[in-house]
Amino acid sequence: MTDAEQREAARQFVNKWQGKGHEIQDARSYWIDILQNIFGITNATDRMEFEKPVPGVTGTTKKIDVYIPETHVLIEHKSLGVALDKPQAGHDGMTPYEQAKYYDNCLNVDQKSNWIITSNFSEIWIYNMHDMKPTPLKITLQELQTKYSLLDFLLKKEKKTISEEIQISIQAGELVGKIHDRFLQQYHDPMAKRTQNSLNILCVRLVFCLYAEDAGLFGEKDAFSKYIAQYEPKDIRRALLDLFKVLDTPEDQRADLYLDEDLAAFPYVNGGLFKRENIEIPLITQDIKDTLAESSHFDWSKISPTIFGAVFESTLNPEARRSGGMHYTSIENIHKVIDPLFLNDLTAELDEILKISVPKTRRAKLEAYQEKLASLKFLDPACGSGNFLTETYLSLRRLENRAIASITSGQMTMGEIVNPIKVQINQFYGIEINDFAVTVAKTALWIAESQMFKATEDLLYMHMDFLPLKTNANIIEGNALRLDWNRIVSRKELSYFTSNPPFIGYSLQSHEQKKDMLSVYTDESGKPYPTAGKIDYVAGWYFKAAQYMAGTNIHAAFVSTNSITQGEQVPDIWKPMVERFNTHIDFAYRTFVWDSEANNKAHVHCVIIGFSDGANTNTNKVIYDGAGYSPAKNINTYLLDGPNVFITSRNKPLCDVPEMIYGNKPTDGGAFFLTEEEFDDVKRNSPEDAQYIHQVLGATEFINGRKRYCLWLDGVSPAVIKSSQFIMNRIQAVKAFREASPKAATQKSAATPSLFQEIRQPKGEYIIVPRHSSQTRRYIPIGFVSPDVIVNDAVQIIPNANIYDFGILTSNVHMAWMRAICGRIKSDYRYSKDVVYNNFPWPSPTSEQKSKIEQTAQSILDARALYPDSSLADLYDPLTMPVELQKAHTANDRAVMEAYGFSTKMSEMDCVAALMKLYQRKLQD
Repeated sequence: MTDAEQREAARQFVNKWQGKGHEIQDARSYWIDILQNIFGITNATDRMEFEKPVPGVTGTTKKIDVYIPETHVLIEHKSLGVALDKPQAGHDGMTPYEQAKYYDNCLNVDQKSNWIITSNFSEIWIYNMHDMKPTPLKITLQELQTKYSLLDFLLKKEKKTISEEIQISIQAGELVGKIHDRFLQQYHDPMAKRTQNSLNILCVRLVFCLYAEDAGLFGEKDAFSKYIAQYEPKDIRRALLDLFKVLDTPEDQRADLYLDEDLAAFPYVNGGLFKRENIEIPLITQDIKDTLAESSHFDWSKISPTIFGAVFESTLNPEARRSGGMHYTSIENIHKVIDPLFLNDLTAELDEILKISVPKTRRAKLEAYQEKLASLKFLDPACGSGNFLTETYLSLRRLENRAIASITSGQMTMGEIVNPIKVQINQFYGIEINDFAVTVAKTALWIAESQMFKATEDLLYMHMDFLPLKTNANIIEGNALRLDWNRIVSRKELSYFTSNPPFIGYSLQSHEQKKDMLSVYTDESGKPYPTAGKIDYVAGWYFKAAQYMAGTNIHAAFVSTNSITQGEQVPDIWKPMVERFNTHIDFAYRTFVWDSEANNKAHVHCVIIGFSDGANTNTNKVIYDGAGYSPAKNINTYLLDGPNVFITSRNKPLCDVPEMIYGNKPTDGGAFFLTEEEFDDVKRNSPEDAQYIHQVLGATEFINGRKRYCLWLDGVSPAVIKSSQFIMNRIQAVKAFREASPKAATQKSAATPSLFQEIRQPKGEYIIVPRHSSQTRRYIPIGFVSPDVIVNDAVQIIPNANIYDFGILTSNVHMAWMRAICGRIKSDYRYSKDVVYNNFPWPSPTSEQKSKIEQTAQSILDARALYPDSSLADLYDPLTMPVELQKAHTANDRAVMEAYGFSTKMSEMDCVAALMKLYQRKLQD
């Protein structure tokens, strides 16, 4: 979660719990709320123990209210109004802290608390138990909005584990980069395609050998490193070629009866990794030998195959190295996809089986469960280095190991030689257009298989031979949008799709990618949909998946840029899928930052969408939003719990309200515009020209209170214009700019260079609405502007609007509508008159309700006027918004909600769902 998201979640938490809270009824919900909604813990209930019995203490009241095992946090909770520093009746005269400390003294040593918390809903007192005399750190409910980080200690253990995995894998990636660069310097033609292909394969093989010796797959410890160390640099090239041939040959087929012992000791690997013999290996230098020796000191067995596969790929990808190097999809983000798709259900199913007390019944159920795991098939049609497939395999094998442990009670029966593992990597299918990534994905899966094989061995205290590789991942090289997925894995056999398809906006697609989209987004007759060339590239994967899974029980979950659930693209992308293939959304993560973990930290604003054929009605629908989640009756394509509606662009408002228009379009190359300093120069040097210069507002100037000016010559006579050298110089520059344009309309406007290309300046006061605004603001700043102030086309305006119109548009109801359906730039709002304003369903207030809205709207303007030195950016920053303005907006929000008949307690998502129903009714009127 971003800081802004946490602040907003904390603010909503404060509002929710203000003035309420009963120890027995609400304490559990209170702490689940904190962990889920403020700290983003999706499995919060699994991380806490409620009503934990105190060892050695009898009686129903002797239970710890909340205990967090992984960080040893003990929480004693009281009802609202109970003093946290006073003795409690019925608790032997102990204060809440003394009561908690008594419980802590009774816990086993390995459960003793690191922290004790006491709370009464309106206050949270924190005691650090490592202090000699713990003194409470006190946080009030109101302070939690800004001090939520003081509760970071609640859950930290998992983050540390993940960071260690990341660090080890990135260190490994850096070593691979060194190996790659040292070898590259020795090739005759480093940039040749054959060179790049050979070097990539060579690096994959070297990494596998380094991993295999550390993981014990080559028998003797450091077998590969010792093999290389015995040769002089000039002989290592031949030694590697000999080794690769041996690793690709079964022991009983090695024709050389006099093979050196050090070579003969290496096992047969299988799987095709060492099959190709015609790769180019350059002459080896001492520098290369030293680098391989340095790499051998690193423990490769500890790498995370999920992370390392992507790091490995990007390390050897020249484009990725130029842009900042290593990047990968975090394991946490992968689980946002696979957990709700299938892993949560499989985990819950196993947990229930393990609770069965009858051994024979439990074993039979576990064996059937194992067969179920082994029957599942997964396809990633844009698999890259295979991180989704690899983490899915690891997750399934961890579940299987739990089942094996219960079946065998931790050991195999004497004499039993049957391999207990049933989940295989040949259950996993991938499509990837990059040949090297295909090889990396297979290698990552082999490493994952090896690690889990070792985990099963350790579980059963037995040895099983991992080499030669028994199975192979089905990773296919090709263009996923042009391939028939049924030929890779039959739709009758597939269980799940998971993928993170390419993020390419429609305006950035290459000619070939445009052709891909036109070949995929076709109607029943095979003709491309009219908008097929104007939607994001990722939509092609959604359409193919929906078409493939129609009429099946297959479920999918894809990561996408959030643009496919916003603005004009929504109906273009989703309507064909819903209407033709009965596609329904099963779960969704609303917009969040998908951190690539690149060195240059490029962030992408994403959504995750789980979907299937609508006939699969047994799915419990869930929407994840920020740190929290909520069940949904229906998830529409705007990722809201509401009806399936497609809000298309409209030229005119849905309701009888003033029309919104664009501001004036200059098309001048900047020649009409002046800075404040330039305007001052005009006033000093040619004051007679100053009367034709007006203040101008775009979104930046309006929101940030910046002064900018423009030359405005509408209605000014040619004689006046010609009399001013300053003006003539400016319009000559405009003329030259327009004549040089490749656009015919712009060239035509060169005939009137003294005027803005498009003029829509109102004659009276008007409302201004910025087209772009920061997503950190709860309200887009809008306001009234006098007609002598010119606006450009970075804003939209409403001439003839009144204070009532302002009250509706600045309300939380309109802002909720805007947030749901507007387009975005990254995560910032992009307000569209044709989509947002023209489709907005206005209320039908009584005269009394309308009057109240007018009063509250005026109060907002009055509150702003109290701070003449502050810009709208200052006033609407969540951290600096004045109390008077907050209260004015809250009153206006209530007045507008009353006009709609909405409850003030409804959530923003409920509000938008109600607006969408109203929108549907107004369409029918």
